[in-house]
Amino acid sequence: MAKARQNSLRKKLYTIIFEAETPGGKLFDVVLLILILGSVVVVSLESIVELRRNYLSIFQAFEWSFTILFTLEYVLRIYSTPRPIKYVFSFFGVVDLLSIIPTYLSLFILGSQYLLVVRVLRLLRMARIFKLTHFINEGQVLTNALKASGTKIMVFIGTVLIIVVIIGSVMYIIEGAESGFTSIPTSIYWTIVTLTTVGYGDIAPETPLGQVLASFIMIMGYGIIAVPTGIVTVEMSRSARKSAASRVCPNCHQEGHPVDANYCFNCGYKLPS
Repeated sequence: MAKARQNSLRKKLYTIIFEAETPGGKLFDVVLLILILGSVVVVSLESIVELRRNYLSIFQAFEWSFTILFTLEYVLRIYSTPRPIKYVFSFFGVVDLLSIIPTYLSLFILGSQYLLVVRVLRLLRMARIFKLTHFINEGQVLTNALKASGTKIMVFIGTVLIIVVIIGSVMYIIEGAESGFTSIPTSIYWTIVTLTTVGYGDIAPETPLGQVLASFIMIMGYGIIAVPTGIVTVEMSRSARKSAASRVCPNCHQEGHPVDANYCFNCGYKLPS
C-alpha cells in the first residue's frame, strides 16, 4: 500500500516536472522560468560595484533562496524520474546541477557565485511553455549535425594547425624580432589572427616578402572559414526532422516527440500512452 502510494506520488511529480501539457506542468514551468530569470538578474546586478557595496546582504539572501529552491527541484527530478542516472548525466541534468553548484562553491572560492549565469541554459527547456517545440527539434537537428561532422571538423582543424605552425615559423625567419616577430609562438599567434581575419594589428610584417605571404594568408582565410560551414550544412540537411509536439522520454529525457509517438527516437524506449 505504501509502495503504491509512493509510486503514485512519483508519477504525479514526473508529470508536473517533466511534462508541459498539463495545467500543473505549465504552472511549474512558468514559475521556474520566473525564478531562473530572477536569479540571473540578481547575479548580474551584484556584479555592479555600487549596488554590491550597498545591497550585498540582500543579493546574497536572494541567491541562497534561489539556490535552495533549485536544489529542491533537482532532488525532486531525480526522485520522480524512472531512470535517475539517465537524467543526472543528460544534458539538462548536468545543466541543472551546474546551476546550483556555484553558490555552494562561493563558501570556499570568492566570486564563484557569478558562475550562476549558467542558469540561462535552463531557459532552453522553457521553449515548450510557449509552444516553441519546433525550436527543440531544430536544436536536435543542429546537435545531430555537429556530432556527425565532428570527425571531419577535427581533421580539418588539425590540418589548419599544421599550416599555421609552418607559416608562423616561415614568418619568424622572414621578419625576425625587428618587425615584432620575436619568437615562433608569437609568429604563430600572428598567423592565427591573420588567418581568421581578426587582424588586431599589434604585429605586422614590414618586408615585401612578408607582406606577400601575409596577403596569401588573408585570402586563404576566407576559404578556410567556409569549409566547416559547408560540412555542418551538409550534415544538417541529412539530419533534418519533422516538427514534433513536446513529449519527454522517461528513459533518456529526450524532448520533442510527436504526441502519437510510441517509441523514443533517441533510445527506442516505449513511451507511456
